[in-house]
Amino acid sequence: MLFIGLTGSIATGKSTVSTILSSAPHSLPIIDADILARKVVEPGTSGYNAIVKYFGPTTPDLLVPVSSNMPANGVDGKGRPLNRAVLGRRVFGDSEERKKDRNVLNGIVHPAVRREVYKTILRYYVKGCWAVVLDIPLLFESGWDKLSGVVMVVAVKDPEVQMKRLMARDRHLTREDAQNRVRSQTDVRLKAKRCEARGKGKGVVVWNDGSKAELRANIDAALKEMRRGTPPWWNWVCLVCPPVGVAAGVWVYWQNIRINKRWSKMEANEKSKL
Repeated sequence: MLFIGLTGSIATGKSTVSTILSSAPHSLPIIDADILARKVVEPGTSGYNAIVKYFGPTTPDLLVPVSSNMPANGVDGKGRPLNRAVLGRRVFGDSEERKKDRNVLNGIVHPAVRREVYKTILRYYVKGCWAVVLDIPLLFESGWDKLSGVVMVVAVKDPEVQMKRLMARDRHLTREDAQNRVRSQTDVRLKAKRCEARGKGKGVVVWNDGSKAELRANIDAALKEMRRGTPPWWNWVCLVCPPVGVAAGVWVYWQNIRINKRWSKMEANEKSKL
């Protein structure tokens, strides 16, 4: 089964691409890390309890306010949901304090999400799916690119396009809030460069500065090439003979480690020229 690692940056159109991939004629299963990230911090979960314990004492509005529809202990008695806007202001930004808080939050959420991803991958593998999309915003940062046979980065060439899309989507954000959210993530142009450096057949950059029709055409062409490299018979061999699938996965992982080492050397060489 081919793992397609889908990433991008905030407001570059990754969700739109995910929708296209999950719809006919492609109909690929999507493992959305954002959805899982919300699931693992729902009231009553260990992730929720850890966030409340760390951020609660210094973040008075961390939880959704009490109202006629929201009791003090939550609708199910497990606690009120997290106020995501307030938590976002606490962790997004490029100051050292914000980076520290963001690392703490990631340290709580990422391991829980990783466990859920593995469970979901196993379920789709047993179903015999030829490919699954790992929709993960921090694909490179969290190391999921090492498991991906193909990495797809959704990017825009103009940073201002990101800002306008983000503020149009989340109207409660000020321009400063939007800038902090964009700056808190790796520049998507750098992600695109890293994706292209993976080489033909291993990295696909989908530029999303144009129309949706152009975006769909680019995705269709990319998927056609992926299907050619992953014929149906190979998927059935891996399903019927699991050791073959494990060996193939180890081979991809080893190749990606080499790719990442090569990228690290490229980055070091570029920095030495500055």
